[in-house]
This record gives sequence, C-alpha cells and structure tokens, in this order.
Amino acid sequence: MAATLTANAPARPRKLLASRRTRIGILYALPVVVYLLVLFVYPILSTLFLSLKNTDGSLTLHWYAEALTGVNLSVLFTTLRISAETALFSLVFGFILANAISRLKPLWAGVAMLIVVVPHFISALVRTYGWIILLGDKGLVNQAMADLWIPGAPYQLLYNEIGVVIGTTSVMLPYTVLLLYGVMRGVDRRLLAAAASMGAGRVTIFRRVYLPLVAPGLASAGLLSFILSLGYYITPALMGGPQQTMIASLINQQVMKQNQWNGAAAEGVILLLLTFAGLLLVKLITSLGASRKKRSAS
Repeated sequence: MAATLTANAPARPRKLLASRRTRIGILYALPVVVYLLVLFVYPILSTLFLSLKNTDGSLTLHWYAEALTGVNLSVLFTTLRISAETALFSLVFGFILANAISRLKPLWAGVAMLIVVVPHFISALVRTYGWIILLGDKGLVNQAMADLWIPGAPYQLLYNEIGVVIGTTSVMLPYTVLLLYGVMRGVDRRLLAAAASMGAGRVTIFRRVYLPLVAPGLASAGLLSFILSLGYYITPALMGGPQQTMIASLINQQVMKQNQWNGAAAEGVILLLLTFAGLLLVKLITSLGASRKKRSAS
C-alpha cells in the first residue's frame, strides 16, 4: 500500500499541470508574478546586496554596524520615539472621533467620514505648509492663545518634536479613524444594552464590555500608524529640527549629500525589517481577535 502511494505521488503534480484549468490559472497568474518579481523582489534583493557590499566589492557587515552606532543609532531611536508618539495621539483622537461617528445615523456618519477622509487626498506637502502657517509664531494658533491671555504664549510649535508629532498625527489620523470606525460599527449594541439592564454603569460597560470588543482594532490601528510613521519623510523634514532627524531624512542625506549608497541601503533594510515586524504583530493581533470572537460566539 505504501509503495503504491509512493509511486503515485510524483505523478500527481504532472497530472495537475496537465489539466486545462491549472494551465489557465498559471497563465493568469504569470503577469502578477512577473510584476511582483520586477517591482518588489528585485529592488529588495538589490538593496540587501548593496547593504552587504564593501567599497572593494567584498561582503561586509560594516554598514549595519555603522547604522547601529553613534549618530545613526540616535536617529533610529528618534524615529521609534516619534512614531510611537504619533501612534499614541492618533489612537486617542482617532478613538474619540470614530466612537462619536459610529453613534451617528448612517447618513450623518457618511458625511462625517467624508470630512475626515477628504483632507487626506490633498498633497502632503500642501498640508505640511498649512500646518507651518497655523503653528508659526504669528500663526493662527499662537495668535488665538495670545488673545486669550494664555501664559507663555506664543509657544514654539515648529522645528521641534511638538511640531513633528502634530504634523504626523494629522496625516495618520484618517487611517486610524477608518479602521476604528469599521470595528466600532461591528460591535453588537445589544451586548451593551444587556450589561446596562443588569445594573452595570457606563464606566463598567465601557471598561468590561466595549473596550475588550474593540481592543484588537485599537492595537491594529496603533501599529498601522506606527509602521506608516517609521518611513515618513515630508512632515518631519519640514516641521522638525536637527534633533528630529528620522531614518527617511537620514537616507536622503546619505544619498543626496554624501553619495553613500551602501549606508543608505543598510538603513533601508533596517527600516524594512522594522516594518515587517510591525506587520507580523498586526497579523498576530488580528488572528487573536478573530479567535476571541469565535470563542465568545460559541
């Protein structure tokens, strides 16, 4: 019996390839495979090889060692810190907005989501200059605080970490609101009503019923904002100072000013690995959330 199975095993792939449906499927998939190989796999492998190449053509880890020491390591920590702050503020404001919109009637919810999403289609460069005008020493924000006699006004809101976080949060906020809105609309309100009928207060309902249901969405939205912020360039470059240099700006400097392609490739690979790690976390959290829903449903 075992010998028969072993003999038939090599014949199965040939039989499968001989079928007309399989050949048509391969034919349809071929353009997609070629597209991915040319535009994704090849550039990534080229960047990886460039990051491992020494000036004399030999293989080396020198560029990675350089990327993880000194000023470059400080830039990496700055990137992680600003990305984490952006994700945190995006979650806070995104949760408030998405929660308010999810309670509206469908028509008004659609209008509110349109207001949130439409600014995202404006050029990031235009939005950044808009923030520079608003947050300047004589901008609308500082002028309003000065008119209200707020102590210390006008404040320095540009060319520091405050300005960078404000700008990047405004860019990431639509992603967070969209993701959280979808999760919150899927919450069964009957569960909240059942908890209220059993005497639970609003805080208890929020903490023990509502928050666990939207927790996977919160984690996914936060990680998404964090991942997108890691490689963001325009806003940190225009609204930040020398102490707020992020990896994308460092890569630009190494390529455009120092002509150091190998070091820039190493920084890019590190950024790619961080992104992959974040995506794996998102996948893990999504899977845990799905399994929790299945357990609660059963």
